[in-house]
Amino acid sequence: MHSEDSSPQQPRDLRGTLIPCLDKGFVRLVDVMGDDNSIVQAARVSYGSGTKKVHQDRGLIRYLMRHAHTTPFEMVEFKFHVKLPIFVARQWIRHRTANVNEYSGRYSVMKDEFYLPDVEQIRTQSTVNKQGRSNEILPEDLANEIRNDMQESQRNSYEEYEQFLERDIAREISRVNLPLSLYTEWYWKIDLHNLFHFLRLRLDDHAQFEIRVYAEAMNEIVKEIVPFAWEAFCDYSLYAKRFSGPEMKIIKHLLEHGNAAAMTEDQMAEFGLSKREVREFKSKMDSILD
Repeated sequence: MHSEDSSPQQPRDLRGTLIPCLDKGFVRLVDVMGDDNSIVQAARVSYGSGTKKVHQDRGLIRYLMRHAHTTPFEMVEFKFHVKLPIFVARQWIRHRTANVNEYSGRYSVMKDEFYLPDVEQIRTQSTVNKQGRSNEILPEDLANEIRNDMQESQRNSYEEYEQFLERDIAREISRVNLPLSLYTEWYWKIDLHNLFHFLRLRLDDHAQFEIRVYAEAMNEIVKEIVPFAWEAFCDYSLYAKRFSGPEMKIIKHLLEHGNAAAMTEDQMAEFGLSKREVREFKSKMDSILD
């Protein structure tokens, strides 16, 4: 437990730290600029010299996070070297608030490295989540058969790629048929505020398993370098729940008249929620009560 008068400690130098991800990937910390002290320093430029008497460092960082004063967190930057399957990279690149430089298949020969999911990750389509897999584990022989088919397809596509190169076909054309399971690499630089946004989305249980593995690796590094900021992020964002206006009205009604189990979905819909919003609200409440 931290006390309110705690001050940020100088973090260990974790540059060069490499965390393996999936079967052939990794996250490696290349460089970092700043730490908890940098957030505090930036904030006190705005709040004035007398602030330290009122808010000690941890308390100030928590106040900033709690009230969404995000600019001081942007004073800290992380640069990662990441090796990841292309399909993960295509999800990842949607986070546009970063600087990215990726390995080029136009200038260099792509490596013979493909992602093969573990047998337990080969599952059927979810009937609830249209963009995700179910929790149903396939029979081992069927899962192994599918995995072997994937591996054979990857082997054939790379052999074709090599044949194109041997015939002096341009690298930018030879690579066209390579699959999304091929590994790529990039350098990814991002400030802490936007990194926390990335982690909040990609550490979520609904995020695809493969990208969640990378988020978990980066999370391990971040919590070592900015422990106070990471603690505040967990308390006020990652493990927090947000409720809409209609949901708040339902909660008020429940507090005044009874528990959620006594309220039907139709009654909840009367507060202005769609059927999907009702399901999501019940899921949030169940996670709180579990």
